[in-house]
Amino acid sequence: MATFLYRLGRLAFRRRRVVVMLWVAVLAAIGIGAMSAPGTSAGALSVPGTQSQRAIDLLQKEFPQASADGATARVVFEAPSGQKLTSAANKAEVDSLVATLEKSPQVSGVTDPFTSGLVSRSGTIAYAQVSYKVAQADVSGAAHAVQTDVVQQGEKAGLKVSLGGNAVEAKAASKAAELIGVGVAAVVLVITFGSLIAAGLPLLTAILGVAAAVLSVMLATHFFDLASASTTLALMLGLAVAIDYALFIVSRYRNEIRDGHEPEEACGRALGTAGSAVVFAGLTVIVALSGLSVIGIGTLTAMGLASAFAVAVAVIIALTLLPAVLGFAGLRIMKGKLHTRRMKALERGEGESMGVRWAKFVTRNPVKVLAVAVAGLALLAIPAMSLQMALNDDSTKPPGSTQRIAYETLSKGFGPGFNGPLTVVVDARDSKNPKAAAQDAYTMLSKLDDVAAVRPPSFNQAGDVALLGAVPKSAPTSEATKNLVNEIRDHGAALHQDAGAELMVTGLTAVNIDVSTKLSDALVPYLAIVVGLALVLLLLVFRSIVIPLKAALGFLFSVVSTLGVLVAVFQWGWLKDLFGVNQTGPIVSLLPILLIGVVFGLAMDYEVFLVSRMREEYVHGAEPTQAIVQGFRHSGRVVTAAAVIMVSVFSGFLLDDAPLIKSIGLGLAAAVFIDAFVVRMTIVPAVMALLGHRSWALPQWLDRVLPNVDVEGEKLRHALEAEQTDSAPEPVPAGVAAAVRTGAGGHSVPRALSDARASDDSDTAVSAQQAPGKARGLSRLKRRLALGADATAAADSTESEAPVRKKLLKNPIRRS
Repeated sequence: MATFLYRLGRLAFRRRRVVVMLWVAVLAAIGIGAMSAPGTSAGALSVPGTQSQRAIDLLQKEFPQASADGATARVVFEAPSGQKLTSAANKAEVDSLVATLEKSPQVSGVTDPFTSGLVSRSGTIAYAQVSYKVAQADVSGAAHAVQTDVVQQGEKAGLKVSLGGNAVEAKAASKAAELIGVGVAAVVLVITFGSLIAAGLPLLTAILGVAAAVLSVMLATHFFDLASASTTLALMLGLAVAIDYALFIVSRYRNEIRDGHEPEEACGRALGTAGSAVVFAGLTVIVALSGLSVIGIGTLTAMGLASAFAVAVAVIIALTLLPAVLGFAGLRIMKGKLHTRRMKALERGEGESMGVRWAKFVTRNPVKVLAVAVAGLALLAIPAMSLQMALNDDSTKPPGSTQRIAYETLSKGFGPGFNGPLTVVVDARDSKNPKAAAQDAYTMLSKLDDVAAVRPPSFNQAGDVALLGAVPKSAPTSEATKNLVNEIRDHGAALHQDAGAELMVTGLTAVNIDVSTKLSDALVPYLAIVVGLALVLLLLVFRSIVIPLKAALGFLFSVVSTLGVLVAVFQWGWLKDLFGVNQTGPIVSLLPILLIGVVFGLAMDYEVFLVSRMREEYVHGAEPTQAIVQGFRHSGRVVTAAAVIMVSVFSGFLLDDAPLIKSIGLGLAAAVFIDAFVVRMTIVPAVMALLGHRSWALPQWLDRVLPNVDVEGEKLRHALEAEQTDSAPEPVPAGVAAAVRTGAGGHSVPRALSDARASDDSDTAVSAQQAPGKARGLSRLKRRLALGADATAAADSTESEAPVRKKLLKNPIRRS
């Protein structure tokens, strides 16, 4: 892989104009296609194989007029203070508004509050249930406009009118999160590189990559119904990983320049080493996110696949567009006018960075550091033992929103259960007396303690399938409602035995309960699959038994600790005002399993970027402790910058009003912070320092069986060293070309400049691991800048290279 990426990096560097033009054309094509896309929806849940989904499928067949999978809206009316809706004037106004709703596009039916008993006992609150012929994603703008008109007309008449249900148009998400993330990333990159050009390249390529990914997701809505959370998560992850991947490659490119390599050669070597780690890290994220599709929940599958695609685009951008942009930047990327005095001293080899000092501290005190880190994570994980999961409803909408007002008004007038009515279906097609079976179900429901009201059965045309309604006394997301659904289903077994009819419970509340149950059941198996995948992948990369086990255990620490943070904030209410949480409650069911997939990928990112550099030093002969320190010397600053950028990007999504997005933002920010700084940069070096050489041990039989993926580019290094040996110049008789040398294309070159070029070539031949080579590389760069050599011309120097030089650079790749 390293050899292929080396060739790809040099090719993109040389053909930079073609590469950039191709990417511009791709973005334009995707953008044109996305302009006519229908867009994402709020995401309707479907859970194949569950009782609620089977009941929906039966209703679609037997009660097509009921639009079982259609969108619904509740229009809630509240009389002015001191008045009742049953008064003549208010009743006439409500009747007029209901008539307007009946004429709305796509509406299949509207229940009149006065004829259907949907007026509270006090007579001050009533609601109309509006059913649509189409699914939530297909509710038109005209239908939404009628909803808005009804609210405005009612308020003009003095009524308080609010809207609830999934047919109500959601508020557009704020873009402040993305802007904050990009802003913080820019500051961190400038501090890391001390150069506006070096800091700008990761941001530029990341923004282009995210634009390509998000536009592609929007384009996919031509063919699939995708939830709006899919785009948000794709944007969130795509932006974070795209900046990080570009950051690692640009950092390695600058190091190769300092080692004395020409820009094109430096770009090839950067892609062959850091690019290999980027490919593997991106692959782990893609596999983990794509694995969410095995859960069998459409919304989760869409979120996982959209995010995986965004990560794939980030990897491709980093391997193709970034080298092309580096070609335009050339040596200008080395100009660090914003370097502090300390950064300049570190580049001269004076003093030690904070990362190196931290690595030395950890390796000197591994037992104490390990004990403190593990104890801290254990304390954070304690709240996770109280984890409760449920799907969000209108009760979690932002305060002051029409959905939240409608929810609270209904709870005040009718009780919280009216916000989550249950739909009960009696399938009596195999029963001898369908009407008796339906009546038995009605009687059973009426006797249950937690049922506030029951709607009598209505039959299909054949008279063998009945539809009933039950309103719980408790809130839709409460444990009491969940127990009620289970109790009704338990009575269904007795009904089947006595009357030969099957009883099923569905409706939004029942679907949410089934989704939560399915996700809870899938949590441990999915976690086992992801951990097993981590063991296999890291075994291939690091060719060690201990490293994968340590990485997997660290991942588990990160996940459990992050869940503890989420429970403490969103469920217990700790620091809820600080994080903008307006209401506590169960954790959104989708979050834990989604968190596992995302955190796994990000955890493997830092494991690969940090430990691969340690392995590179170890295989080059460094002692285990020295390899740890050297790994931090080369990668610690970059990994820290990458983690800070990710935490900033994810934290920005705490500004979103949606509870799912807010909780995902906090969860991912906490997970990255814990995994990067506590697990990867503290626990990992402490364990490796304790184990020493055993950290890299691998049985010989397993070493022979496993393929060598060469993430650290060891084969590439050997191939390039062999090329340098093969291309050593033949002896030249003394006095030949003493005054004048022949340059590329047969032009004579003054001795002073030709000597400088000869020095450049000799510097290129020096290994990147040798300190003298670095010194000569820096002096070569200073000489070129002093001569006034244009950086872009230096980047474009392939045309002026001798043909022999080009051939020599390609030979080792062909031989390898």
